[in-house]
Amino acid sequence: MGWRMYEADSLDDLRGILGDCTRCQLCRSRANVVFGSGNPEARLMFVGEGPGRAEDAQGLPFVGPAGKLLDEMLTSIGLRRQDVYIANVVKCRPPGNRDPLPVEIETCSPFLEQQIKLIKPEIVCELGRVAASLMMDRQIQITKVHGQRFIGPGYYNVPVFHPAAALRAASNLDLLKQDFQSLKKYLEEEQAPPEPPEAEPEQMGLF
Repeated sequence: MGWRMYEADSLDDLRGILGDCTRCQLCRSRANVVFGSGNPEARLMFVGEGPGRAEDAQGLPFVGPAGKLLDEMLTSIGLRRQDVYIANVVKCRPPGNRDPLPVEIETCSPFLEQQIKLIKPEIVCELGRVAASLMMDRQIQITKVHGQRFIGPGYYNVPVFHPAAALRAASNLDLLKQDFQSLKKYLEEEQAPPEPPEAEPEQMGLF
């Protein structure tokens, strides 16, 4: 995570701090900042890598075809979008939907860290390899770890296939459906999330 912290008392305050962000080069090509949306007290939070074309146009996370599939997956386990919170690692669309660059992640990730701190989810579900690798601080192969629960700093990590990958391959869609059933099971277990570590003065990142 980036070194700089953005302390806020609420998500609205944090959105105000983010403002019309020009902290990295992504501001040059984006249409809208995509902060995140959903239940500010959600037990389940989703984190993707960054906005796509539809999200950039509307300023909301996961509103394109992948977002529609995400809504369907939520419905399959008895949840609605307003029951969860959805955010991204970076808040602006990378040109051509490329992976975010390390400097872009470092600049933007403190906002994600603060979102998690404010929401206090029990489970953070990473959508895809990029988000999972960042959140779990190691290179992740989704095919090997999807749907599994890993201890994080104050919450559980559950990496799954990105909905866009599921739209491209029926086999991935089947696995995503299974992973959402695992999410339902984890939520029903109501297992208390791990205690967050005490922050070091100069090491306040998620990792």
